[in-house]
Amino acid sequence: MRLIYFILYFSLPYALRIFYRQVRTVNSPKEFLGSTIYVSNHPASFMDPLVIAALRNPIVFFMTRSDVFTPISRPLLWASHMLPIYRQHDGVDTKDKNMETFDKCKAVLKGGRNLLIFGEGFTDDTPIRRLKPVKKGAARIGFTTLESLNWSKKIYMAAVGNNYTEPNLMRSDVLISTSDKICLNDYKELYLSNPNKAINDVTKLIEKLMKDQITHVEDVNLTTFHEQIMMISRKGMNARSYDPSISLKSRWEFSRKLALWLNDQETLNEGLVALKNELDAYFKLIKKFKIADHYIYEKSEKNSVHRSVDLLKIILLFPLALLGFLHCGLIYYGVKRFVEKSFKRKVFWGSTKLILGVVLFGLLNIPTIFLFEAYIYPSYLLGLVYYAFIGIYGFAAYQWVLSIKRLKEKGVINKVDLSKFISKRKDLENKVSELLKEI
Repeated sequence: MRLIYFILYFSLPYALRIFYRQVRTVNSPKEFLGSTIYVSNHPASFMDPLVIAALRNPIVFFMTRSDVFTPISRPLLWASHMLPIYRQHDGVDTKDKNMETFDKCKAVLKGGRNLLIFGEGFTDDTPIRRLKPVKKGAARIGFTTLESLNWSKKIYMAAVGNNYTEPNLMRSDVLISTSDKICLNDYKELYLSNPNKAINDVTKLIEKLMKDQITHVEDVNLTTFHEQIMMISRKGMNARSYDPSISLKSRWEFSRKLALWLNDQETLNEGLVALKNELDAYFKLIKKFKIADHYIYEKSEKNSVHRSVDLLKIILLFPLALLGFLHCGLIYYGVKRFVEKSFKRKVFWGSTKLILGVVLFGLLNIPTIFLFEAYIYPSYLLGLVYYAFIGIYGFAAYQWVLSIKRLKEKGVINKVDLSKFISKRKDLENKVSELLKEI
């Protein structure tokens, strides 16, 4: 395990469990090594390798787009287990360059270590709950590695599904599901007689296994409909409109079940088309008036949007929030400004802010240990404990600011007459409930 990967392997879980409200893994491998090629979906750009590597046991080497490898970044990326993959528009001899990378991939698998490959190849600007076609590169690397070993070692493949409620939203949720492994050695006879068929068959199997690990809505035009049903029912993987009494795993299972049901509909009947149009109209209307659906639900259930919890947080978190502003405030705003100016695609923002924040919060606050020993209490051990809690202080500051924002939002909402929105939402709830009886 190389240095930066080692550091991140132990520090990122701490940061990710602050960033995400709930983290859940399903069928996660227990072993650290294993000559396995993990093929994952790619809904959230840089966030995907972070959560897969940090929240599961297997130690992995990543296939990463070559344009991020610069003379400055190359040593850091090498120390983070990243291997460059070249594309035609990168302006190099992609065949020769990629052969070098594939040779390194073979060495990784021969040494009993694991590869992580994002089978779709790219991330959409806006995350969509569906899988794009999986490319053949992962299967090809596995079989050529076996050829070079004369089939003397077992090489495996497995599918990984990243399931976010909203990947770039702090205090959203993430669930990572892993399929059972398949052994590529079982395809030896087929590969020796027809290599292309073996590669195609394994790729199709991995694609099917990956769809089993995620929510996959076959028709891209129905992804919004799927999301809106989850919001109205409050049973699925939406980050804001959900029932907190339902477990994350149950919400994930509901999301998948709903998608499978939609996939079975050859065409939408008149009732479904009418419901789809009504949902579209409702969500466009509340967006126009800048009213969140979860506030409408809360007001319909409780006659008001309660603010007591936010007020309590503002009072109780204030001392910790001050420490958070002291240790993290300037760094946070500096990172935020740098990332949002440097990356035009918002899909990169959350993960880049997270990784830069982890590094800078950790490095720039090291003097705190010595300042604590010199001016607060003469103990480096207590100084180290204080330093370890800096992430918690920063989180408290974030929650404090968010609570003030919510307090203001709820104050405005409570003054607005939402009766028409509530009536429409209740009507949609009844129609969605009838629909869900069929699923």
